[in-house]
Formats: sequence, structure tokens, C-alpha cells
Amino acid sequence: MNQQNKIALITGAAKRVGRVIALQMAAAGWDIAIHYGKSKQDALGVISQIEDMGCRVIGIEADLQDPEEVKKILPECVARLGLPDCLINNAALFEYDEPSAFQSDLLNAHMQINVAAPLILSEQLYQLHAAQTSPKEPAVIIHLLDQKLDNLNPDFFSYTMSKAALEAAMKMQALHFAPKLRVVGVAPGITMISGDQSASSFQQAHQMTPLQRSSSPEDIAQGILYVCSAKAMTGTTLQIDGGQHLFGSRRDVMFLTNE
Repeated sequence: MNQQNKIALITGAAKRVGRVIALQMAAAGWDIAIHYGKSKQDALGVISQIEDMGCRVIGIEADLQDPEEVKKILPECVARLGLPDCLINNAALFEYDEPSAFQSDLLNAHMQINVAAPLILSEQLYQLHAAQTSPKEPAVIIHLLDQKLDNLNPDFFSYTMSKAALEAAMKMQALHFAPKLRVVGVAPGITMISGDQSASSFQQAHQMTPLQRSSSPEDIAQGILYVCSAKAMTGTTLQIDGGQHLFGSRRDVMFLTNE
């Protein structure tokens, strides 16, 4: 194990896109802190795979709906693995609502998990890096956003509001945290089956882009590795969606298929 590896803390890294990000970053030589909520067995599986690669890896359990639990994630990472060079705010709540059926409780839940938790972790990381006295290249915070911020429709209203808030925060953080930290958004398109979507519906939706394919989890992981190496990138968003954000639509793409 290389004690000089850079360290990445990834929220929601036990399953789905977060899992692929963790595995690809480990394959590229990063040590990984895997945050998970209720997916302990999945997290243990990812940890085992990363250990087999020869990288250091830990799991950190925390409920992102509880601010006090969120505040414990980074100190545990520092104590057990070290100060992260990269924070990836990947975990997100994604539940359906629309403007005509607005529920304040659902908006609050989206804002806590999708906005407040990333901002708590970001502020903590900034304070820790600002306290460093030895010269060091800026660490990077990566917020997972969504192509639909450039292609707004009313579906998943509270989710979209939360991601719009996180995008605005990304730009303000980039100004405030420089030069200690870079802050970048990564905006995927439709990437994996969600909710009760069928496999054939997903496949149709995935092809509704100029490139006739949207993003895969591997595409997103590769984009994140690029952002980590792009030393002049901050305060902007990398679109990884096959051009999906260029297509305007009154409905979310998952509702535009034949099923």
C-alpha cells in the first residue's frame, strides 16, 4: 500500500454510480473513504475490492439527513485515513414531485441531503486545508449535479430545486475557497435505471441525445478523474451526458419513451 496516495472521500459510494467512482479512482491509485447510509453490506463488498487493488480504504456510516452525523464524517476520515485531497458529493435523494403537488417536507428532505450535507462537508474540508501551513496544490470538491439544470422541466421539482441550489453554491464556494480549494460541478445525464423504470424504457431514454447515448457510470468516473487532474478548473460544470442538456423538453426524459 502506497502511503503517498491521494485520498478521496465519496458520499454514497456503496452502490450505483458512487461505487463505480470509488473503484475507478482506486484503480487510478487513490485511497478511498466510502461513505454509506444503510448499505453496509454493499459497502463491505466495495471495500474488499479496493483492498485487493492494494489501496487503503475505509467505510464511514452516516445518515445525511442528520446534520450531526454529517459533521462526524470528515473527522473520522482524517483520523483513520488522512486529510482528503478530493471530496465527491455524490449521494442524493431523488424522489418525484411536481409544482402542482408541492410538499414542503419533501423539499426539506432533498435540501438536507442534496445541499446541506455537501455544504457541511465542504466547509469542514476548507477549514482543514486552510489550516495547512506547508505549500500544497489545491484540493478539489466535486458536486454531482444534473444536466436538467440546463434543460429545465417541472418533473422531480424538489430534486431539481436542490441541485440548482448546489450549482449556485458551487460557484460561490469556488470564489470563497480559492486558492486552497477548487470546486467543480459534474453533470451527468440519464445514467442508470431509477424507480420503477423498465430496462427497455431506460434504453430508449438513454439514446435520446445528440450522440445517441447518454452517460454511463464509467463515463462519470472518468470525468471526475479528469477534474482531479485539471488544475485550472474551478467554478464551472463539466457536462457528461452525450449532449442531453441541448435537447429541450417539457417532461423528464424518462417519461418520453414508449412505455
